[in-house]
Amino acid sequence: MTEADPPPFYAAHIFVCTNRRAENHPRGSCAARGSEKLRDYMKARAKELKIPDIRVNTAGCLERCEFGPAMVIYPEGVWYRPTSVEDVEEILQVHVVGGGRVRRVMLTEKDVPPPKG
Repeated sequence: MTEADPPPFYAAHIFVCTNRRAENHPRGSCAARGSEKLRDYMKARAKELKIPDIRVNTAGCLERCEFGPAMVIYPEGVWYRPTSVEDVEEILQVHVVGGGRVRRVMLTEKDVPPPKG
């Protein structure tokens, strides 16, 4: 962020991939791995916890299909692959509310898709 940039509109802006590919697609898809349920839980739980200045959005393909369900939290740009509502709960509590990281479900620079055909 430079001096000329406006302040972020949200303290946390979370994008959850809900892309769905054909069942037999070699890369799979986040929706087939339950991302819609996790997104819905995150939205409802954030509201229930009254977390201020947060937005949970549906995203199309985030290009990390092999590691899905995938989500990314801005402004930090931290990527996660939650597989349960318990993971989502921990991400909300530790990352969004507490400012920490949930390392066990983080996607890192080592988690890259295989080269395209």
